[in-house]
Amino acid sequence: MKNFLFVSAENDAIAHCKAGGMADVVRDVPRQLAANGDHVHVVVPAYNRLHHGGNFISDLKIKIRGEESVAYLYEVQPKKTFEGITHYVIHHPEIIEGNIAHIYNDDPTEPFFTDAVKYFIFNTAVAQAIKQNLFDHIDVVHLHDWHTALLLFHKQFNPEYQKLKESWFVYSIHNLSLQGIRPLNNNFASVNNFFPEIGYDYEMVKDERYDDCINLMALGIRLADRVHTVSPSYKLDILKPSHKPEFIGGESLETDLNKANDAGRLFGILNGVNYKNIRVAEKGNLYPNVLRQLFKWIQEESKKYKSDILAYTGEKVVCLLENPPSFVASSVARMTEQKFYFFKRNPQALKTILEKLASHNGIFILLGTGEPEYEALMRDISYEHPNFIFINGQSEDIIDSIYLESDLYFMPSLFEPCGISQMLAMRNGVLCLVHHTGGLIDTINTGIDGFSFDGISVDDKINNMVDAFDTTLDTFFNDKTKWKKMSKKAKAARFSWENAVKEYYKYLYNYS
Repeated sequence: MKNFLFVSAENDAIAHCKAGGMADVVRDVPRQLAANGDHVHVVVPAYNRLHHGGNFISDLKIKIRGEESVAYLYEVQPKKTFEGITHYVIHHPEIIEGNIAHIYNDDPTEPFFTDAVKYFIFNTAVAQAIKQNLFDHIDVVHLHDWHTALLLFHKQFNPEYQKLKESWFVYSIHNLSLQGIRPLNNNFASVNNFFPEIGYDYEMVKDERYDDCINLMALGIRLADRVHTVSPSYKLDILKPSHKPEFIGGESLETDLNKANDAGRLFGILNGVNYKNIRVAEKGNLYPNVLRQLFKWIQEESKKYKSDILAYTGEKVVCLLENPPSFVASSVARMTEQKFYFFKRNPQALKTILEKLASHNGIFILLGTGEPEYEALMRDISYEHPNFIFINGQSEDIIDSIYLESDLYFMPSLFEPCGISQMLAMRNGVLCLVHHTGGLIDTINTGIDGFSFDGISVDDKINNMVDAFDTTLDTFFNDKTKWKKMSKKAKAARFSWENAVKEYYKYLYNYS
């Protein structure tokens, strides 16, 4: 039996700790490991809220900014209990709640400033918890994205935490474009300010573009025993340099990634989804669920754009109760460049799609929060188009209903490390239209169980996206036999965690 420690910024196994697909992975992989007889400890930051009602375990005396500080480890109850998994949060007054999904902070003038402070402290506290043996002897530490890479900094350079060298470290890349780049000196949220007593190898931590900065994503790639991407095709993508915006590849880290690949440390393994013990929506509840959530939001003091929620979302949904659409297209995603660059680059493309939908009595439902400029774009277009329902928030009930009741799930991602949404839609037999990139290549077979678009230039891709949307509408309305056959194929596709975790054991956790 192996003893695992999962370290992450998100964990959807506990309530209110999810911003994206990484939270699903951190929820699901431990369940599969536990089903195989291993034990898993999962630890995330408390964000000044998740420790409430938890069971206090221990003080964690740490040294930050040259002074002693104290963090606190709590065991917390998950949404569902599974034998062999224990969930923890770490509380510290400076690990604050964020303005993105109550987790991350958006610092437009100085990227990663606030989050670096949070995760510098969090990782140091995790190292201290390991030193105090609070998780028992750990065989494998599995780290997720840049937020947890500083644990490898402590392992490599901090004499206080030599115990970390007793464990095998796996580093998963969920989104290479977010790298956690921070100054080494002369800044509050810098390495030398937080850890002035630690001597480190400059070449091992530096960013290749900004030589006065640490790159935490690079650190994870350089120092982990195994490095993991969440799909095989994304692994191939990131070994090549980026040519933005036409191609998003290694994002300046391709040299480090190729070194890891040549050393036999880099593996691409496709994420999975659950096919049992899942949260099941009830058919026919999409619009009532939307309205129910909208009324909750307008009662929240902190919720923005209440007039938009009522006039441009609520009123439209009420109309849909009386006059149901003939076709429902949908997306659930963070409002970011990764997910909706094509719409930002050419808003007319989205407007053309909405006009095509309108001619078929169709609607497009888009749910998500994120970068203000993308939210504003979607709100503005929703004002012009009655059949565009922009739900600017997060709701599990709505999301589950969207995956169940849509006719088409739309993923025009600029790049996609894996994508879980398309798998969740396919699980219900909902066909997807996706950009032929990254993990979407590994999950959608064009013309068999879904639709895709591509192109040489960005403008080609956008034009082909609009044409591909035409194809999906034509197939739905004029070739029901083909649509039903494709839908059955989509529903029969299996991206199981059982198979994925077998690959984990073989390639990531095999340290003998």
